[in-house]
Amino acid sequence: MTDSVVAASNPARGPSRVSSWSLLFNNRLAAIGLLLLGALVLVALLAPVLPLPDPNATALAQRLQPLLSEGQLLGTDELGRDILSRLIWGSRVSMTVGFAATLVAAAIGSAIGLLSGYAGGRMDNVMMRGIDMLMAFPYILLALAIVAALGPGLMNALYAIAVVNIPFFARNVRGVTLALSRAEFVDAARLSGKGHLSVLCTELLPNVLPVIVITMSTTAGWMILETAGLSFLGLGAQPPQADLGSMLGAGRAQLFTAPHVSVVPGVMIFLIVISLNVLGDGIRDILDPRLRSGALLRPGPRTAVHPDRTSPKNGNTDAVLNVEALETGFIRNGRYTAAVQEISLHLNPGECLGLIGESGSGKSVTALSIMGLVNSPPGLIRNGAIYLDGEDVLAMPEIRLISCRGSRVAYIFQDPLTTLHPMHPIGRQVEEAIAAHQRLDRQTLRKHSIMLLERVGIPDAGERAKHFPHQLSGGQRQRVGIAMALANDPDVIIADEPTTALDVTVQAQILDLLRDLQKERGMALLFITHDFGVVAEVCDRVAVMKDGVVVETGETQALLSNPQHNYTKRLIACVPEIGQGQDFLNRVSKLFRPEQSV
Repeated sequence: MTDSVVAASNPARGPSRVSSWSLLFNNRLAAIGLLLLGALVLVALLAPVLPLPDPNATALAQRLQPLLSEGQLLGTDELGRDILSRLIWGSRVSMTVGFAATLVAAAIGSAIGLLSGYAGGRMDNVMMRGIDMLMAFPYILLALAIVAALGPGLMNALYAIAVVNIPFFARNVRGVTLALSRAEFVDAARLSGKGHLSVLCTELLPNVLPVIVITMSTTAGWMILETAGLSFLGLGAQPPQADLGSMLGAGRAQLFTAPHVSVVPGVMIFLIVISLNVLGDGIRDILDPRLRSGALLRPGPRTAVHPDRTSPKNGNTDAVLNVEALETGFIRNGRYTAAVQEISLHLNPGECLGLIGESGSGKSVTALSIMGLVNSPPGLIRNGAIYLDGEDVLAMPEIRLISCRGSRVAYIFQDPLTTLHPMHPIGRQVEEAIAAHQRLDRQTLRKHSIMLLERVGIPDAGERAKHFPHQLSGGQRQRVGIAMALANDPDVIIADEPTTALDVTVQAQILDLLRDLQKERGMALLFITHDFGVVAEVCDRVAVMKDGVVVETGETQALLSNPQHNYTKRLIACVPEIGQGQDFLNRVSKLFRPEQSV
C-alpha cells in the first residue's frame, strides 16, 4: 500500500483540481528538465552582464589551456579564446535560432494543417501532396540544399531548419483538425452563422493548440540539434561568431590532443536537447485532461484495500454473498472521497436481490467492489468486509481472487458492445471465458460454447458463433454476455442494468431468460437497476440506494406496498400505471414538492 493511500484516509477533505505546476512536478524527469532548461536559459540571457571576457578575443600564447586553468574555468580553444565565455554566448545564439525556427515552423505548419483539415476535398489533397513532396526528401539533405542556395549564415540556417520541419506540424495538426471539423460543436458553430475564419479561430484552434504546443516542445530540441549540425558543417554561424555547432566543429581537430575543446560544447548540446525532450513529456501531461484525471494510469489487478480497514464479522453465515459495512471511495490529488458508505447486503442461495437507485447513487461501485474490480488508482476500499461463502474476499490472495472471478461470481454488464471484443468472433470469446477456469480441448470448448449460446436463445448458434459483435443486435449481444457469465456455472451472478439499452420487447425476453436460468441453476442474482417495474417482476428482496448509502431494504412486495423512506416513495411514484392519466402526474408532483425533500 502506497503512502498516498494511507495519507488519503481522511474523507473530510474534498477533492480539488490539480494545478499545472503540481502535475508537472509530479513528473520528476520533467521537473528536472524544466529546472535545467531554466538555468541554462537564465545564464544565456544574463550573458551581457556577466563578468565574462570577450568571447572573440584571441591569445595564442594561452591556446589549448586545460580545464580549471587559472582565469579560464573551462580552458581555452586553439586560438586562446575563453571556452566558458564562448560557451555561454554560443548557447544564447543556438537557443535563439532553434526556438525561432520552432516558432516559424509551428506557425506555418499549423496554419497549413488547420486549413487543410478544415477545408478537406481538393484543397486538402493539393496541400497535403505539397507536404508529401517536402517529406520525400531526407530532411537534412533538404536543409543543406536550402542553405547552399541561400548561402551560409545563421539566418539562412534558421530558414532551412524551419522549412524542413513544417511538414511535421502540418501533418499532426491536419490529422486532429480533420477529426474535429466533423464534430457536432463545429456544425453547431456553422449553423449559428459563424464564418469559416471564425470557426477556425474560435472553435478549432483552441482544441488543436495542445497538439501544437506538445509538438513544439518535442521538436525544439531537435531543431537546436539541426542548427548545431549545420554550423558544424560550416553553413551556420560564421567566424568569429560562436554557436555550439561551430565550437564543436572547430574543436574536432583537437579531439585527441585537447578533447575538452569539443567535449564541452557537445555536453551543452546534450543538456539542452535532453532537458527540452523530458520537459515536453511534462507539458503533454499538463495538456492532456485524461492524465489530469488519472484515467490513463494503469489499474492494478484488484482494488486497493486500506491497510487499516475495519473488518466486521460475518453476520449472516447462511448467505452465499454477504457485504458488511462496505466503504469504497476514490483518491484524487492525494485526497480521498467516499463513493459508498456502510453498505450492508446479503444474498442467499437461489435468491434475487434488487439493488435500485438513480444514476450516481453508487450501485455499480458497490457491485464492482465485490470482486475488487474498481480501478486502482484511483479506487480504494477503506472499510468493511465481503464474505463469499464465509471467506473474506478482501483478504484473499490475488491469485485466489482472480480464480473466483467468473467461476464463483460472474458479471453481466450494461453495454455488451463494450464488454465484447470487436476483433474476435463471439464463439471464441465464450470459449475463452470457459478456458479461463476449465482445461478442455478445442473441440469440447467449441461444443460447450455453442451449447451455451443455444441455451441463451441465440438462433443457429453454430453459425452465429463465427460472427463478430457488430453483426449482432443489441439483444443478441446481451445474450452472449449472459452466456459468458454462465460459462463456469457460478454461484452468484451480478447483473448491472443488463436491460437499460434494450427496447421493451427485448428487455422482457432478457428478464424472462435471467429468471429461467436462475431457477434452473439455483444461482443467486444481484440485479442492479433503476426501474421498480423490473424489480417487481424478478426480485425477491430489494435494497434502495441513495447518495452512496442503503436507505431501505425489505421483501419486494412488502416494500412496494408500504415504502417507509421518502426516496423509495418517489422512485415508486415514477413508475407509471396504465389508465392513471392525469392522476399519475398529480401523484408525482405531490411527492416532489420542496417540503417533501429527504
